[in-house]
Amino acid sequence: MAHFAELDSNNTVLRIVVVKNADTADAKGVEKEYIGAAYCERLFGGRWVQTSYNGSIRGRYAGAGMIYNEEHNVFTGVKPYPSWVFDSTTKDWAAPTAKPNDGKQYDWSESTLSWVEKVAE
Repeated sequence: MAHFAELDSNNTVLRIVVVKNADTADAKGVEKEYIGAAYCERLFGGRWVQTSYNGSIRGRYAGAGMIYNEEHNVFTGVKPYPSWVFDSTTKDWAAPTAKPNDGKQYDWSESTLSWVEKVAE
């Protein structure tokens, strides 16, 4: 089975559908993304790109509300803060400063652009 994500005009994932591998294959039986995407478009309309459970296609399995980053050809979550940047190594959003690795718990403060230790309640 093949999985395809429908995208809106902002590349936000609307839904995932599953199609038979045969519906993604050419006359020789070779699976091709563009064939599967065209199949989904004929059935449902919209714009479709392939995703995979094991992350072998576009970095991770897409889910509704995720974003397809066309420049890096990966699915990501929504950018959590305006200051965060895309890390091409992890293929995800990263804070502009590294989170402390001292065993304590931290939250990101966008107003100070720093990690702030969580206070026990």
